[in-house]
Amino acid sequence: MNLFLIDAIGPFFRGYERRTINWSKIPFEHLKLEGPEREAQWAGIREELDIFCQKAAAMGYTAVSLDDVTHLADHAWYELEIRARITQWRVEFQQCINVVRRHGLQVFFTMDVFSATPAVREQITKLRWKVEDYLAVLLDGFLRDFPEVAGVILRIGEADARDVQHDFRSELYLKDPEQVNHFLKTLLPVFEKRGRKLIFRTWTVGAYRIGDLMWHRRTFIRVLRDLEESPALIVSMKYGESDFFRYLPLSRNFFQTKVAKIVELQTRREYEGCGEYPSFTGWEYERYARELDQAENMVGIMVWCQTGGWVPFRRLALLDESAVWTDLNTWVTLRLFKDRQLVEEAVRDFAASRAIPNWQALLELLRLADDVIRELLYVEEFARRQLFFRRVRIPTLLQVYWHNIFINHSVKKLLGYFVHDKEACLRAAALSLQKLNLMQQLAADSTMPVEDIAYMKDTFTILAMAREYYFQPFNEEIQSRLRATKKAYKAKYPKGCGRHRYRVKMDFQPFWLKSRYLGWSLKLLMRRQQGYRWTDRIFTLHILSLIFRVIAKRRPHWIPGFAKDSAMGVDTVFK
Repeated sequence: MNLFLIDAIGPFFRGYERRTINWSKIPFEHLKLEGPEREAQWAGIREELDIFCQKAAAMGYTAVSLDDVTHLADHAWYELEIRARITQWRVEFQQCINVVRRHGLQVFFTMDVFSATPAVREQITKLRWKVEDYLAVLLDGFLRDFPEVAGVILRIGEADARDVQHDFRSELYLKDPEQVNHFLKTLLPVFEKRGRKLIFRTWTVGAYRIGDLMWHRRTFIRVLRDLEESPALIVSMKYGESDFFRYLPLSRNFFQTKVAKIVELQTRREYEGCGEYPSFTGWEYERYARELDQAENMVGIMVWCQTGGWVPFRRLALLDESAVWTDLNTWVTLRLFKDRQLVEEAVRDFAASRAIPNWQALLELLRLADDVIRELLYVEEFARRQLFFRRVRIPTLLQVYWHNIFINHSVKKLLGYFVHDKEACLRAAALSLQKLNLMQQLAADSTMPVEDIAYMKDTFTILAMAREYYFQPFNEEIQSRLRATKKAYKAKYPKGCGRHRYRVKMDFQPFWLKSRYLGWSLKLLMRRQQGYRWTDRIFTLHILSLIFRVIAKRRPHWIPGFAKDSAMGVDTVFK
């Protein structure tokens, strides 16, 4: 392995005051392009980028990623005011590139397919160009104008979220494997000519026929057909069949092709607190590292230490002292894959680098934190189930999503259906709370932030109490305790206190679908194997899409606001 890539977008979020931040991409609307504020903001960005790169290079990372090509690649078809802004962005980002290069790090830029303005879309339609032909010209110009850029990280399976309002807003363009294969064959000669790398991400959110690329073997093979000889191509895959969750086996697609590959790993865990408390990934990633020893042509890793999630949490990796748990994950992950260290060795060395006096206490704290995450944040019996809906591998985490905790009757019924040993779940919750008590003392012994463990305990106490509601017969007493605990939690972490809390969404109204019919529905809609059943090909993949579109149009209130408004919206899954 020789490519150890880490995202460096943290400095661009400094001072971004939205309550819930979309961490998927640099917020360009937040960046100043005129007036005295511009000089001050960009000077601050460069200063923090310098600190970030110094620390990343000292750890052993060899490259960073920044966002994004669309805001830097000029083209004659753009509107005049857009070209003027691109010119300004190019000036500022050139200085950022210079900062990165001074530390001996390579620079990669991300790109979504497809982003454009109305004028560009009009010209493509008028001249009957294919999008890939336009992008080949655009990327050739970008690589020519920025010779210091080592390559481009291409995302084709997810577009900008609904909250993105700036000049460019991406949309999904590629819809089937043959189209993606042709697309790559059109772009790769540009990168081969320029001697750069095209890092192609297989991440998808389930839309269209290409939506199963990250886990379906045949789709994966069809996309990469006849591309194994390209020296410019690197395939980038998340470690599992879904997003950055636990309880996922390593994707078998790592063993399906000879194309150069990197594995994507997240150290600021977007579904596990975003570094507000210890969500240690060491032992999980150590297992993946050992398994990947058997994969052919693995050339590196891509670490997301800041990117991902729609959350209020805002600790900046390698910049804020409070981001110590993310920094720890970031350090250990590199040591596992680059130096082949054991977790215990990597933790010991991290402790030495931070002058932590008792690394054994820190290691024991991390063991307990790993247990608590797996046993209380997740419901183990549900998390170990392999479930698919349409082209999506169902996440292993059901009742918590980003910073939202769902305590309602529909979640109770779903967990009640999938989880058989309810007593074991309740015992695991109680044991986890005991471990959190031990973790507070271990944090003090290792001079780690005790207040983070206290916050974790306060949050996870709600999760433990929710299990009583999920797995025991409903009574008014548990409802009252949950409401009182939520009220106390909000009072302890009020707005403006500097500590962002989870949003606890409670609704004890009975779910309208009876348990018997819920079971029938789940058996029809969800499958336990990767391959599609005949019911999927006839109903789930086709007829259900039509039904959803009718509901979305005529009964939009049936779809929860959270599902409609978060990220790209739930309708994406039904495309």
